Amino acid sequence: MCRWFAYSGSPVPVETFLLQPENSLIHQSQHAQLGSVSTNGDGFGLGWYGDDVQPGLYRSVSPAWNDQNLRELAAHVRSGAFFAHIRASTGTPIQQTNCHPFRHGRWLWMHNGVIRDFDRLRRDLILAVDRDLFNGIQGTTDSEVMFYLALTFGLAEDPVSAVQRMAGLVEQTAARYGVEASLRMSIATTDGERLWAFRYASSGEDMPSLFYTADVTALRALFPGHPRLDGFSDASRLIVSEPLTQFAGVWKEVPRANCCLVEAGHIALKPFEPHP
Repeated sequence: MCRWFAYSGSPVPVETFLLQPENSLIHQSQHAQLGSVSTNGDGFGLGWYGDDVQPGLYRSVSPAWNDQNLRELAAHVRSGAFFAHIRASTGTPIQQTNCHPFRHGRWLWMHNGVIRDFDRLRRDLILAVDRDLFNGIQGTTDSEVMFYLALTFGLAEDPVSAVQRMAGLVEQTAARYGVEASLRMSIATTDGERLWAFRYASSGEDMPSLFYTADVTALRALFPGHPRLDGFSDASRLIVSEPLTQFAGVWKEVPRANCCLVEAGHIALKPFEPHP
């Protein structure tokens, strides 16, 4: 499975989280601890918000640990909202259009997990995508189809409801084909201003790991004068597949079958349940 992080807060260089922590995403590309595999070398992607309406996107099929261009980019791009993702394919081809994050207008989307027996369900799910959105699908992954289903169900108006309906459709379709425990997902999506993350699995047990950071004010009280907290506003937050550091008290686990909204530094958690 894949590893990812999503950042929202004061503008910082991308390398602050991509490269510098002891368990950075680059380190996880070879030594992930909480995923089903330790190596995530089937490509990577970076999406960030700057001055343009549409977010920037850089994706490659190279292993993240071996791409010098990524290191150069991460050192020079500063942003207050960005995504990073390293991929471990679940069977779809290793190609640039299959690398996360995916983009549509102002929206970014990335995913860790799988739709079980996606090759059997793929046709039915794709045909549920809105006709006006259909040609935006460029790759062959279940993750991108999930994104376009969520867009079809109103991601721009109500992200939580849209993802609930997407997950419900996946489970309904899987049930028709006799596929059990069909969906396993940790998803992040953003419009550049607000950030949503979802943690869910149909089985109720084998859910991908997902964590968020404590608020910066509390961290400054825990670690007064710590240099790693310099430059972060009180509104800065991270959501990650696995913790980037070993500092006690920094990372809080997103509860099972929950979604969270990050807005202006505040995190709101609520139970997540697919809607048929």
